[in-house]
Amino acid sequence: MDILIARLSTVSMSRSMSSMRKPLITVCGTTGVGKSKLAIELALKLSGDLHDHGWNGARIINADSMQVYSGMDVITNKVPFAEREGVEHLLMDFKEPGEQYVVGQWVQDAIKAIDETHSRNQIPIVVGGTSYWIQHLMFPNRLVTKPLQSSSSLFILSPELANVISLLSPPLLDLFNNLPDQQPSATTHPDEASTLHTLLNALDPEVASRWHWRDTRKVLRSLRIMKDTGRRPSEIISEQSQTTVVPRYRTLCFWLYAEPSVLNDRLDARVDDMIKQGLIDEIRELQKIASSNAESSAKDGISSTAVDMSVTNDYTLGIYQCIGFKEFHHYLASPSPSAKDFENAVEAMKHSTRKYAKRQVSWLRNKLLPAVYAANSALGATIGVNKYGAATVPTYLLDATELGNKWAAEVGNRAERIMNDFLSIHDLPDPLTLSDTARSMLSINDKPTDPTAVLQARRKITCQTCTVDVTKPVMIEEGREWEMHYKTKAHRRLANKALGEATSRVGRKRAWGDGQHNAAAELGGCSDRGSKRGKSSGSSSRSSFDGQLPLIL
Repeated sequence: MDILIARLSTVSMSRSMSSMRKPLITVCGTTGVGKSKLAIELALKLSGDLHDHGWNGARIINADSMQVYSGMDVITNKVPFAEREGVEHLLMDFKEPGEQYVVGQWVQDAIKAIDETHSRNQIPIVVGGTSYWIQHLMFPNRLVTKPLQSSSSLFILSPELANVISLLSPPLLDLFNNLPDQQPSATTHPDEASTLHTLLNALDPEVASRWHWRDTRKVLRSLRIMKDTGRRPSEIISEQSQTTVVPRYRTLCFWLYAEPSVLNDRLDARVDDMIKQGLIDEIRELQKIASSNAESSAKDGISSTAVDMSVTNDYTLGIYQCIGFKEFHHYLASPSPSAKDFENAVEAMKHSTRKYAKRQVSWLRNKLLPAVYAANSALGATIGVNKYGAATVPTYLLDATELGNKWAAEVGNRAERIMNDFLSIHDLPDPLTLSDTARSMLSINDKPTDPTAVLQARRKITCQTCTVDVTKPVMIEEGREWEMHYKTKAHRRLANKALGEATSRVGRKRAWGDGQHNAAAELGGCSDRGSKRGKSSGSSSRSSFDGQLPLIL
């Protein structure tokens, strides 16, 4: 009886803790799997009749980094207005193409939209394929924010940063004081990209080992953090590691999943449909916007690198990341494109879309799930109950492999039941029991979530064998990627070549040494005069050897 009372008391405490945080529903998953469809269905279920949980109505908050831009409805795969069923969609169509809009900005805007939705006694449903954004919304204190300060105040540099800055060479110090507005392209401006990484390595080698020198966006971002905060990123990461992450909301997370063998065909068909709906015209319009931005940058005096980037088409910026923009560049840039060029562009877009879907699954399993499990585990350890009854972030995989009648049974109806129980703070089912697919995909190995551990686990090391130019090193991530690289034909070929050259050098050195030994033996039997000549000759040879040593070695 005492055990039962204790158990009931614990569950009551867990529910009390849960009710302290307002609810949030998120819908994650790959592109083309039906996320928006489910979000709209759930929003409609919450509208109209009164519910036991007390909430009435819902609004959808977009979490797709491409759908924030106005227009470009085809290439960004927005749900047509007619299919939104009157459900309000927020943070969609409100940025101009060409504008930059990053995760920190979105999180702040999403928080405002969520607070406003709660104030209406409605449920916010966050839906989108940019799981990186959703994760930072769910789990606070993992983004670096620029501290507020008056225009007249100056940053006080941390002692660590001040020390390394004092050791910079004049060219690197000048670069740090005048960082570019936009990252250089590692393809078109490799020297500038390499120099940026060299600067980062001089200031914060821990973080520099995390980013490849070609990843200029992350490298420049790390440098800007130092300029904006007066601290090295590794210092901030170390500080973040000292705090336990507490979810910002009591969040119900739905992960829509479809088997790749089925999803890939679906994605290919969607690309074909996008072309019929006017994809090519939208890409042409994007090219005009990019060219216009480049001309504006030139007039404003921005460096030629930045201008080149806008036109070159650095496909890591804003809406230019949309799949299709890069893939159709050659076809649209050609003065006389052929049917084969078009076919190649279409196939390239389909291939990129399939790869993107694969990366989305990888992020969910390797990033979001570990963060969710760590948060739920911490809560369970605190109040001593199972993670499903007390979880602040219960996460369910819904199998959307089959559409039609299967959708209602496997996705729609199941999600509605779980949502109602979640909002009513009732007991929830074990996520692993929903399906074999759910058990398989939700079962993962332990992965580090502590920022410092993550940083150290993703270090890049330089392959000296494959590096031809030391200013542009071949950098490989430690662990599995390095093991794979070590076995590649290219690496083994270069390693064998280096070994052969080293063996040849040793052979030449030994041959030279044997010749000197024989010459000395012959001179040893000569007259004093010959010996003197031998010593002179030997001295000359020694001098010659010293001069050639660097070439021999």
